[in-house]
Amino acid sequence: MQIFKKFSQLSIFYSEYVSFLYPHATTVKKADKCTINHSLLHSHSVSSHASHKFVSSGGKPAGGEGDCAGAEMVGPQRPQFVLFGSSIVQLSYANGGWGAILSDVYARKADIVLRGYYGWNSRRAIEVLHQVFPKDAATQPSLVIVYFGGNDSMGPHSSGLGPHVPLPEYIEHMRSIAAHLQSLSDTTRVIFLSCPPVNEAKVRAGASGIFSELVRTNELCRQYSEACIELCQEVGVKVVDLWTAFQKRDDWLNACFTDGVHLSAEGSKIVVEEILKVLKGAEWEPSLHWKSMLTEFGDDSPYDLVAFDGKTTLNPSDWTFHREIQWD
Repeated sequence: MQIFKKFSQLSIFYSEYVSFLYPHATTVKKADKCTINHSLLHSHSVSSHASHKFVSSGGKPAGGEGDCAGAEMVGPQRPQFVLFGSSIVQLSYANGGWGAILSDVYARKADIVLRGYYGWNSRRAIEVLHQVFPKDAATQPSLVIVYFGGNDSMGPHSSGLGPHVPLPEYIEHMRSIAAHLQSLSDTTRVIFLSCPPVNEAKVRAGASGIFSELVRTNELCRQYSEACIELCQEVGVKVVDLWTAFQKRDDWLNACFTDGVHLSAEGSKIVVEEILKVLKGAEWEPSLHWKSMLTEFGDDSPYDLVAFDGKTTLNPSDWTFHREIQWD
């Protein structure tokens, strides 16, 4: 009995807490309908852009943005965001990585697809580009975020082996990647990430006795970062300047990396913040910023948690209070 009493008290406290955080408690009664054009919301078909209409409950759901933010998307297909790159991408789901954070931010809004390859440079990316992103695919991604350059920028090995790619060749590879991705569909958007700096001392310490002639310096990183940014400006691709963003933090050398190169949770937070800035500022139609996108199956329901008044339900579809950072 005592346990039941405590549980009831906790339930009441929870309802009050949620009501305070999310004052737009929703009734089970549906309001006026809102229709949405399907072709503006989903991954985009190469052969057809047929429109389908969706109906949502009116008004703003708790935590939602815009008049139709809670509209229902019928079926499992969502906009697809692809992360394409080297180990900075492959490891983006590990240890609080930026890919994992984006998956949380875009939960029920877009599917984040990982195409990361440890140790790869832009040469290897070019070799598989048409396999990873075939032009004849039934649907094409809404967004591709690309990172190559860290391995390309490593100093050349005396044997001719290794990941080094000369800067002019790197630029042409990235140009080809941009052109191919832009050709996938009229609404496939592209963001490049430039080379972040590294902790050179940590890299040298970690490479000792493992790698031969490993040369990874911030001077080389800077050159490849600047080249990437200049190329993006030339070809009309959005770019995140990680070289500058990391160094805005005073303790970046020790805070942003696990081994001097790969990103810690703190480093990943910087990546997410900068990507979201680009997405928010981009004048893309449809917008790919998470607050502007529909939430899948976000309609009000009598099966949602009952509010403190005992008569209405609280729609949790867009709640974000679980997040350590309330992303913009």
